[in-house]
This record gives sequence, structure tokens and C-alpha cells, in this order.
Amino acid sequence: MKEGIKDYKIENNLNLEKIINEYSGYVYKVIKNMSFSLSNEDVEEIVSDTFFVLWKNREKLEDERKLSSYIAGITRNLVREKQRKQENNKNILDYEDVLKDDLKIDMLYEQREKISIIENIVKSMKEEDIMIFKLYYYSSKKIKEIAKELKITEFNVKTKLYRIRKKVRKELIKEGYSYDRK
Repeated sequence: MKEGIKDYKIENNLNLEKIINEYSGYVYKVIKNMSFSLSNEDVEEIVSDTFFVLWKNREKLEDERKLSSYIAGITRNLVREKQRKQENNKNILDYEDVLKDDLKIDMLYEQREKISIIENIVKSMKEEDIMIFKLYYYSSKKIKEIAKELKITEFNVKTKLYRIRKKVRKELIKEGYSYDRK
């Protein structure tokens, strides 16, 4: 590696090919010393952007200054910019997760409230209605099975389930919740 910018000029034009050949390894070292979290793609992008920025600003370069100081400065700025973008993206993603979690918490709270209302309704029912409710909703038994187990007619089970659902619906609506049979 040569020292000054003037050593990399041919007829007053910057010899970018020569600079890339001699300084690519140096740019990689600067990047690696600054960050371990960048992907290989990000590193490659920063290396090529470093030489692009150098070329774009070739008219502003002072002939007597060291080329390595320009390259190191450009590289450091590009690494910082990339890390800042990654941090901003990470913060936004973290925020989205928090929003999703808050929504889940709200839904869980609402479900608990509904369950509490339904439990209070069930507690106020007759013993046979409680059994029908539990067998149907908690044990997932069919109407026919419930009728056989409780020694009542299927029609009686259907009627009682209809009345239970109607009571639950009415109470949920009264408490400000919509009733859905999911």
C-alpha cells in the first residue's frame, strides 16, 4: 500500500482498480474490528459502498493525505449507518411484538371475564342442568350419550342446552360482550 492519494492517480484520475486490489483486505479488517453482528452480505455491501463513496468524492480528496485515512473514515461511517438501520429495524420489530403481546393479554383478560360470567351462571343452575352443561361442553359428549347417561330424553337435553345457551347469551350481552358459539 502506498501512502498519499497522489500515488493512486494516473493523469489526474483516481486508479480505482488498483485501490480496490490493495485496500479490500484493509476495509474488511476495519469492518470486522467494528462489528461482529453484520452478515456476510452486509460486509460485502459495505466494502463495495466504501469504494463507491471514495470514487464519488474523488474530486474532494486532498493529494497529500493518506488514502488509508479516507478509506477507514468512509468504512466506519458506513458500518455505523448499517448498525443504526439494523437497530432501528430491531426496535420496530420489538415494538410490534409488544403490541401483539398486549393484544394477546387483552384477549386473555376478556376470555377470563367471559368464563367468570359463565361460571356464575352455571353455579346458579339446577344440578341436572349443570351436569348437562359439563357433559356437553367439557366432556364433549353427544346429546344422545348425555340423554342415556342421565336417563332423560334427547329432546329434554336439547331443550335444556337451548335454555342454557340463551341464558349465557343474555348474560354476556348484559355484561357488554358479544355472544359467539366458537
